[in-house]
Amino acid sequence: MTTDVDNLFKDKVLGHPAGLFVLFFTEMWERFSFYGMRVLLVNFLTYAVVGANPGWGWSAENAGALFGTYAMLLYITPILGGIIADKLTGYRWAVIIGSIIMALGHASMAIETEFFLYLGLGLLVVGTGFFKPNITSIISEMYKTHPEKKDGAYTIFYMGVNAGAFFGMMLCGYLAEKIGWSYGFGLAGIFMLLGTLQFSFSGNLFGKIGKKPTKEYEVEDVMDADDHIAELNEEAETKKENPFTLLDKILIVVCAVIGLGYAINDPMSKIANLDMFSAFKMGDVEGQYVAVLIGLVLFLFLVIGRILRYTAVVRDRMLAFIIFAFFTVFFWMSFEQGASSLVLFARDNVDRVLEGNSALTFNVINGLLTVIPLLIITYVLYDLWKKTFKKIPYSNIVLVVCFLAMWSIVIWMLVREFTADVSEITVSWFSILNSFFIIVFASLFSKWFESKYNPSAAGKYALGLIIMGGGFGLLAFGSYGVAEGVKVSMIWLILAYLLHTLGELCLSPVGLSYVSKLVPGRMIALMFGMWYLAIAIGNKLAAVFGGQIEKITQEYSLSTFFLIFTIVPIVSGLLIFGLNPVLKKLMHGVR
Repeated sequence: MTTDVDNLFKDKVLGHPAGLFVLFFTEMWERFSFYGMRVLLVNFLTYAVVGANPGWGWSAENAGALFGTYAMLLYITPILGGIIADKLTGYRWAVIIGSIIMALGHASMAIETEFFLYLGLGLLVVGTGFFKPNITSIISEMYKTHPEKKDGAYTIFYMGVNAGAFFGMMLCGYLAEKIGWSYGFGLAGIFMLLGTLQFSFSGNLFGKIGKKPTKEYEVEDVMDADDHIAELNEEAETKKENPFTLLDKILIVVCAVIGLGYAINDPMSKIANLDMFSAFKMGDVEGQYVAVLIGLVLFLFLVIGRILRYTAVVRDRMLAFIIFAFFTVFFWMSFEQGASSLVLFARDNVDRVLEGNSALTFNVINGLLTVIPLLIITYVLYDLWKKTFKKIPYSNIVLVVCFLAMWSIVIWMLVREFTADVSEITVSWFSILNSFFIIVFASLFSKWFESKYNPSAAGKYALGLIIMGGGFGLLAFGSYGVAEGVKVSMIWLILAYLLHTLGELCLSPVGLSYVSKLVPGRMIALMFGMWYLAIAIGNKLAAVFGGQIEKITQEYSLSTFFLIFTIVPIVSGLLIFGLNPVLKKLMHGVR
């Protein structure tokens, strides 16, 4: 019997089904829009209200509070989006719904009023909840009968993520800073809309894949997926019945209400002076922080209570997972400074003006960085067009429109910079370095982790945290003793982004893979939620602490601010490295 998966593998691009590259471009445009907006938000909110391109003049603290809540909610709504797709819409419709909502969100932000800013951010949070978990689920479904190709497929897909982030931050950032903020926010919305159309017109290529499963299709899936049967058998052998009690359910609801309440209350209390948690205030400690502490205690009681009901081996593995989740918070708390304090540092404290040969050298390097990846991705589009135009013509036409627009903006940008007497590097340009370094070094790290020198999970975590801390150490050293108004060389920020990316590449492979390896079947949903919660908390803390850059710099120094993010990750890395023997014992052979 020929299945939709078999049909999908008939038309190949670079050895993979053409449908993978439809998803590649869909994700690329979504990440283009997401990172294009993300790199602008804090810069726009804190930019001076006077001048040729005025911002809103917010404090870094208020901008960080709003951005942190936005970033935090982005990791929570996908849990709900995945459930809705499973039960109601199917993966493909969930992606389309999410894309439309996000396009409306970007359009709202281009209007540049407070109401439409909050509306836009809210729509982006909801849209991401539908989009983020379900596009990767389509890939998983595509490769059920070809598991040997799945790693390569996700690698290609991950390149789409980084290509979108790279071009989104570069082009949206350039238009926003050189022409006007609305142009940057608007460009993000345009490409989100085009990405939605491109995916919507590609349905003929996927057949029933990604649709809400019918009973007939579910049977076909199970018959084709031998590994699914193996997973069920393994789960039956290892699982001890552990139903959610009434107390468990009540605690989940209470913790969720407190967490969401804090996420909303933090920016609302700082920006609008409306505090929902004022009744919880204790002395000088804000009420929202008291409520969060109560919620944290209740959440730990919930998780520990459930873990203790399992057998010894399962219980140990769950404890190992919780330790990894705990240190994940410290990693993202520091790494995500790239969206807040490092943006402000690049704007206010880095010498970005180049003249003469320096300007020419930078423009040549920047031109190569931009044109070479765009040429490679354009070739992929050409190959996809040849293989799929008869099946999905409108999808291909939309892609061509996207690339014509991209090439037009890139050529205009490069000509404008090459003909300028003085080049001022945009603030957003530095943010593209993370994506660029990932593309350059990802394959090297992949080979390292497949070799006999592959570090343990704790070793990877330790390396990731320590290397990233070293990046902030460079910034602390580069800005040490610098007087107010004096700007530092951009080389310090470039090297810092390099180390941050190398740290990310060390730690990121550990992540979600350990959920399925260490957690029993009945707890996977809760623990996936807990893992995303750890990342969400890390993102929120990153923005909250990043928002203190102005206060700490005024009271102490800029070097002191970066020293905080040097010490915390390095100490955390040394701690988890010291826990390596304990973690190995708790994991009971899982690698």
